[in-house]
Amino acid sequence: MSKKKLDCTITGAGQSEVRRPSDKTSLELLMQAVTRAIDDAGLTPADIDGVSTWPGEVAHAPGISPHGVRAVKESLDLKLNWFSGGGEAPGQFGSIFNACAAVSLGLANHVVCFRALYEASSQTRVRRASVIGSGVDRIEGRYSWQVPFLAMSGTNWMAQFAQRHFHEYGTTKEQLAQIPINARKNAALNPNAIYTEPLTMDQYMNARMISTPLCLFDCDVPIDGATAVIISSKTAAKDTRKTPIEIESIGSALHGRDSWDQFDDLTTMAARDAANMMWERSDLSPKDVDIAQIYDGFSILTLIWLEALKFCGKGEGGAFIEGGKRISRDGELPLNLCGGQLSAGRLHGYGVLYEACLQLWGEAGERQLSGDTRVAVTAAGGGPLAGCMTLVRP
Repeated sequence: MSKKKLDCTITGAGQSEVRRPSDKTSLELLMQAVTRAIDDAGLTPADIDGVSTWPGEVAHAPGISPHGVRAVKESLDLKLNWFSGGGEAPGQFGSIFNACAAVSLGLANHVVCFRALYEASSQTRVRRASVIGSGVDRIEGRYSWQVPFLAMSGTNWMAQFAQRHFHEYGTTKEQLAQIPINARKNAALNPNAIYTEPLTMDQYMNARMISTPLCLFDCDVPIDGATAVIISSKTAAKDTRKTPIEIESIGSALHGRDSWDQFDDLTTMAARDAANMMWERSDLSPKDVDIAQIYDGFSILTLIWLEALKFCGKGEGGAFIEGGKRISRDGELPLNLCGGQLSAGRLHGYGVLYEACLQLWGEAGERQLSGDTRVAVTAAGGGPLAGCMTLVRP
């Protein structure tokens, strides 16, 4: 596979306040994030000629994606040369990959990519109108094969992967616990995190079971918030405020089935295909990585990503994280330094990307790692949705 270098960089990043729930509207939070990202890059709205998001505005599932391209374009009166807001993509980072392609082809110079969520407020007031948030009376498509068997939420789908991994490789709950425990330790240093109090092994082991073997603390936290990054071509990035972060390679492949419950190997996911593609296109290897900012919508997803990204062997994820030392702030692979979605809040992949940018720029405040943090891997998605990137500070 070609290792042709990408003509795209990250030149700015912004995040709104994150609350559960917020006293601001979803649009106010989105514009907080977008304007902060534009300002962070040293740009103005007049410089922005592209907008990209995933999955676009979703009306039938309250809060999951309240705004699409139109909200940003109209709010800032942008003059767009290119935009994208489709739902079929390799997960949350599909919007980033689309923007990379656009700037590489010269369709835009500076693209705002964003993810907005308003789940805490929407589901408090409205609740989900129907099972799995479809907003309709009839369950159709893939859900018609899941809901009758009481697989009504993502927790049920993820639990089968966890159960299979436990069965095949002897992975234990005590090992998996290290992911949420580590996340909570890191969240204590993040002023924008939702949960910052310590989480003990006893609390984890005695927590309410949601779908065996996943308990309450294995599931992420619905929030109100938004995150945005600016993707710029390398030429256009010369006019931005700070040193651009290079997107060294991306992984977006899906070689297995486009299914949550009928994948060819239920101890892994599309993360396997995306990660293989990313490393094949990169001059780097796992040993070059300083930090890993990896999706933790459910703790099992992080473990599967660690294996897929080859930080450990297949089936060795449990042993790799056992005791928590390797993934701690002072370990060999500092993981999810913002607290991830399990403690900082469900920012749907963009939260860990935002933290990777802050760490590479040396702007993470109290949680900034000491030493020279130069290479980050960030990954998002679960099931058939997977995207990952190597990020480098020149």
